[in-house]
Amino acid sequence: MALHLSAFDYELLDGAHGEAAAFCMRLLTRFAEAVDAGRFIDIEAAHIDGCLYLGEVSLDFVEHLVRLKGCVRVPTTLNVGSVDLIHPELFHGDDKIGSNGARLMQAHEALGCFPTFTCAPYQTIFRPRFGAQIAWAESNAIVFANSVIGARTNRYGDFIDLCCALTGRAPYYGLHMPENRRAQVLVEIESLPQEWPDAGPTCVAVGHTIGKRCGSLIPAITGLPAHTQEDDLKALGAVAASSGAVALFHAIGLTPEAPTVEAAFQGRQPIETIRLIADDLRHTVRNLSTVPDGTPLVGVSLGTPHFSLEEFARLMPLMDGPRPIIDIYINTSRSVLSELTDRGWDTVLKAQGVTLVIDTCTYVTAIIRDMSGAIMTNSGKMAYYAPSNIGVDIAFGSLAECMASARAGKVVRL
Repeated sequence: MALHLSAFDYELLDGAHGEAAAFCMRLLTRFAEAVDAGRFIDIEAAHIDGCLYLGEVSLDFVEHLVRLKGCVRVPTTLNVGSVDLIHPELFHGDDKIGSNGARLMQAHEALGCFPTFTCAPYQTIFRPRFGAQIAWAESNAIVFANSVIGARTNRYGDFIDLCCALTGRAPYYGLHMPENRRAQVLVEIESLPQEWPDAGPTCVAVGHTIGKRCGSLIPAITGLPAHTQEDDLKALGAVAASSGAVALFHAIGLTPEAPTVEAAFQGRQPIETIRLIADDLRHTVRNLSTVPDGTPLVGVSLGTPHFSLEEFARLMPLMDGPRPIIDIYINTSRSVLSELTDRGWDTVLKAQGVTLVIDTCTYVTAIIRDMSGAIMTNSGKMAYYAPSNIGVDIAFGSLAECMASARAGKVVRL
């Protein structure tokens, strides 16, 4: 397909809007040709995943744009970095990674990006509207924006996401196009484990399954618990995007583009049907743990993706009781931290030995103090990535099980 450029695109290429924008537009043009896009569209917002320091190239690219006096053209949020700029003392990794990580985060700010430093920008004031054309990176943010909100973005990666932000343009292809958002695989949940009182474990199990079995295909899911909440859908999408390449799912009756099965499939038939029963879900959840019940723990890590205010509200009643005997880390955003402070919840959490981690996440950088044993989490994404990313064994459980285990110092089940 031939790529058609608008008059504004030519202005960008010719440098009428600055050298940095011209540099970015040249890259975007090559990218658009590679993905066979026919034209560019305006975007309303961007979310940048390149704040995590992965080597000198991370700095080289962003600082080049700073030297060219670049500035983003649309509201642009930032994903987690390598360090907690609010609590820099929490980082105990290599000094060069720490200093360059902070420098990279600050370089993005110099381009006019908002210092949100969260993998959950949808939990901030920058949450996009339904139908908005955006250019977001970070796998869980992408799938949440597409699925739960009904915004429109492809899976943009490092550098391309920033190029979209500096030009305000994105190639029109993939999930930006309505016809490409139809479901392809029907996932029918035929029975649920009755011993699971909340929807969280079910959503993690379903997300892990569709990631493994659907790849990049778009699933439509029936049979999720009626009490499924937004944070449960967040967890579903996060693990689906980690264990596979899911960028959009439809939950029938729960997500905005799927009031019915027929609407999700845009009147067409599924190419495959996956049926799940309660034992399938139990088996998937059991396999997220790499250690057996009763295993001693060195820590609990929550908030992957970042904990929302609603998740803290569910956690606070569990804070009543004896102080946990192992470390608890909760990853969250600056905006949620501000809410915690206003409510006085941060004081309660710290009194119980909780370490609040801001701007980053425990599965991507050196924050956890004791790595000599297993870590417990209620996050399917953390359970999937942590063994390879930071080299720890993982126990997966519900939020209540995580807190009970933190007090017992070993994996316990409720």
